[in-house]
Amino acid sequence: MINLNNNRTIALNEIEELSYSAFMKHNLKQLEGHEERHVVNYFGYFSGRKINLICCLADDRLHTVQVTSCLVDTETTILSSLTAQNHNFEPFERELHENLGVSFSDHPWLKAIRYPHNRFDKNQTIENYPFCKAKSEELHEVGVGPIHAGIIEPGHFRFICNGEQIMHLEIQLGYQHRGIESLFLRKKQLLERATLAENIAGDTVVGHTTAFANLWESLCGYTPDPSLDFTRTLALELERIAVHTGDLAAVCADIAYQLGNAVYGRLRTPIINFLQEWCGNRLAKGLIRAGKCNYPFTRQHADSLLSLLVAYERDFDEITDKLCHLPSALSRMEKTGVVSHDKVVEIGAVGMAARMSSLNRDIRMSHPYNLYGSVIDHLPVIKNHGDVYSRVQIRKQEIKQSIGYVRELMHRVPLFPPVKDMALNPGADTLAISLVEGWRGEICHCAVTDSQGDLLVYKIKDPSLHNWRVLAQAVQHNEISDFPISNKSFNLSYCGHDL
Repeated sequence: MINLNNNRTIALNEIEELSYSAFMKHNLKQLEGHEERHVVNYFGYFSGRKINLICCLADDRLHTVQVTSCLVDTETTILSSLTAQNHNFEPFERELHENLGVSFSDHPWLKAIRYPHNRFDKNQTIENYPFCKAKSEELHEVGVGPIHAGIIEPGHFRFICNGEQIMHLEIQLGYQHRGIESLFLRKKQLLERATLAENIAGDTVVGHTTAFANLWESLCGYTPDPSLDFTRTLALELERIAVHTGDLAAVCADIAYQLGNAVYGRLRTPIINFLQEWCGNRLAKGLIRAGKCNYPFTRQHADSLLSLLVAYERDFDEITDKLCHLPSALSRMEKTGVVSHDKVVEIGAVGMAARMSSLNRDIRMSHPYNLYGSVIDHLPVIKNHGDVYSRVQIRKQEIKQSIGYVRELMHRVPLFPPVKDMALNPGADTLAISLVEGWRGEICHCAVTDSQGDLLVYKIKDPSLHNWRVLAQAVQHNEISDFPISNKSFNLSYCGHDL
């Protein structure tokens, strides 16, 4: 075991290689009875004819990430499953099985997770996905998707219902096959890789690109200028305000509160328009780059943003007060889509999906980066009831909190040095990890380099990888008509899952 801080790099030979039995015993013991610890990434890659497994466990209390590794011969060995004893490992072991052919003797849910083009067993196809079946005359199945009724990405939802009540929901994604992680290895230019990071999830451009930029600078031993930390921190909080506002609009639409839908939808627009004013793109594409910022933030930008926030906050407070006191709205949100504290711990939920049920997981506090922990002393917003209304309240309070952070940053606008292109070359035989709290929750990027300093592995984890399972739990024993509001209250990412 070795302990890493966020955005730090270590030599691969510093990570002690354990036997699989010791690797399994250690990682299970680290999680047992410790809510402050969870799996941030668990992946493998071929090393000759064997597979090198890397497990990264976050310790939120110590602000470190424990890294362990082991080498396994999957051609001759069937491994015992960590998932059988702790469900935090469930999606990661399914991915190891699908991508690398790792076999587990006792995994309780060993189904394909994405169906990528380079999957190990090409005989497994999404057309033959083994959904759970309703084996009762009293139950019936309802299939939704994969073609979405709107314009978002494809995903299939298979409900087993007793009348109108949902007994079970199975969510199957994996229709896009974008190959983002393999493209990080094939594309050799830094700009190409930054562009890939911007397109991991279209609503989290800043979150994923910040994780990439922070990780790349760590790999290259580059210390960023304070202006880069300022740019990334400010852009992250603006992205949080914009997306939370848009999600409140969508929640209002799903409960037929048209005034809220219209006002919140309008309020999102000036925030993303400001990003366009700053960098030329409403989603902040082009803004975050390793080693430089092509769009300096000026005093004129600060004055414009402060004026914008005054107008935004006035209308936001008024419509939010109406929403949170409207009996018909509260009746749809309260006690709908509830997930207990024990369930979010068991699943390994992150971000808002954890904090809605009193599980304190927020990378801005637990593994600070950029200006968090120094300029911004972040205090996570925690709720206890785990329902739609808890998720709405988190969005409401995080928007207000982010506005406060932005105003604080406006008093600390740094000088931006002239833009210079520089060679940023990673070290050889190293591993780096970067954690960022996107608006949806914990983003994790990991990289491993080979003996030439080229990328050997680039591993991405969007928070949706954990939290789709939370949604499936949220709708159990709810009316099927309440699925849209529960789904939108999480607003998870299809593309962030389908890497």
